[in-house]
Amino acid sequence: MKILRCLLLLFLWLQTAAAQGSGSAPMRVSIDIHQTAQTIRNFAASDAWSCQFVGNWPEQKKNQLADWLFSTDTTANGQPKGIGLSMWRFNIGAGSTRQGDSSGIKDEWRRAADWEKQAGQLWFLQAAKKRGVPQFLGFLNSPPVQFTSNGKAFASKGQCNINPDKYTAVADFLRAVITGVRKITGVTFNYISPVNEPQWDWSDGGQEGCPYNNEQIYGLTKKISETFTAAKLPTKILIAEAGKINYLYAKEDKPEKGMQINAFFDVHSPTYLGHLPAVYHGIAAHSYFTTSPADTAVAIRKRLAAALNGLEFWQSEYCILGGNEGEINGDKVDTGMDAALYMAHVIHHDLTVANAVAWQWWLAISPYNYKDGLIYIDKNKTDGSYQDTKMLWVLGNYSRFVRPGAQRVAVKITDGMEKKKVYISAFKNINHTLNIIIVNSDQTAVDINFDCAALQSGSIRSYTTSAKESLQPASVSSGRISIPARAVVTLTGNIQNK
Repeated sequence: MKILRCLLLLFLWLQTAAAQGSGSAPMRVSIDIHQTAQTIRNFAASDAWSCQFVGNWPEQKKNQLADWLFSTDTTANGQPKGIGLSMWRFNIGAGSTRQGDSSGIKDEWRRAADWEKQAGQLWFLQAAKKRGVPQFLGFLNSPPVQFTSNGKAFASKGQCNINPDKYTAVADFLRAVITGVRKITGVTFNYISPVNEPQWDWSDGGQEGCPYNNEQIYGLTKKISETFTAAKLPTKILIAEAGKINYLYAKEDKPEKGMQINAFFDVHSPTYLGHLPAVYHGIAAHSYFTTSPADTAVAIRKRLAAALNGLEFWQSEYCILGGNEGEINGDKVDTGMDAALYMAHVIHHDLTVANAVAWQWWLAISPYNYKDGLIYIDKNKTDGSYQDTKMLWVLGNYSRFVRPGAQRVAVKITDGMEKKKVYISAFKNINHTLNIIIVNSDQTAVDINFDCAALQSGSIRSYTTSAKESLQPASVSSGRISIPARAVVTLTGNIQNK
């Protein structure tokens, strides 16, 4: 009986130790704020496609959604009201809405109106500006239908849907959108993204879309730059929103649509765009189909980082699609931590391996049964219910605290990493705060000893997102810090000797 009792007590002790943390040896992590990497530009999400309708919902409801996405305010007890996105992506419609069923796009929610009639989207644009969002980007999925070859907002047989003689018309259209939106809302687009995932076919009518090869992107971008420069617009052109990261540095299966870093930013390339005054000195791609398994994700991002050669990389669109090597499926809504932790892994690898300066999610608000929304709503055009997700708040662990101009700093794990599913990154902001983001995918809590002499003692706060918490604030004492199981925690504090 004594032996059984001892075994039971030992079992209970082990259970308690597992619940409380690593039990013995903590992870040891040192942070050197003087060893810096990339400078962060923004964290963002897009208004496609729901905001055209949700922006016309009752005031209380749409304001709550806007607070969740854009606010950097807190409640009286310090609870963040929102995730403080630092950029908002505005879908510049190709006009398929006015074509109705004849547009060939069956899902009405995936059609897009002419910009003057995008009242709901314009409301969210103004709501973002009111809540202090500092950057805005307008993107095209397709050229306007009045300029496309087939008169539709999607392609025929995978062919580019715009002829070179219409490039000037598209450039003039974008100039009119920029000036018109500024007049109505007071928002000036910092960036225009004229093409989206040019490697894909875009012939199924599932949404607005247009394929391009590199020569066609060059011709269109050159004409847009000439038009913006002549009009003295401050807006920069961001290219090329590649369908997956590999197309930036490799030909893959589409030789005329790959190697886009060299195609557009090698001075010896016939499609060189780097000298044009309106072209942003950076390149964008989407993290789809490159995130699993982890070793493959890291290898792809290492190849990208080596190919950039000083060029900035924007991860400009992502949500969880496909089967991801069995790690997580993209179908079916997941408002909990499984999807949120997977998202956090992608963010971490994009920032720390690929050196992304921007990280942007796809649908801010989704009516679909996919892992594509930060917020989910009823598919109702005039009113409906809504729900936040842990993906929203985990993105907030980054976006609310790592602000434009922040620099990523060196993190070194010196001990205790074995068998731990823990990812750590750190950033110093221009307001002299240091933010450390810890992603703990482990089933148990993890104790960490941080070595960072630059942090001011007594100034550290933690913000935890877990199954039960959403950026829950707490004060943190120096020394060993316990990170809960299956949680993302942001530690923020002041840097000494400003």
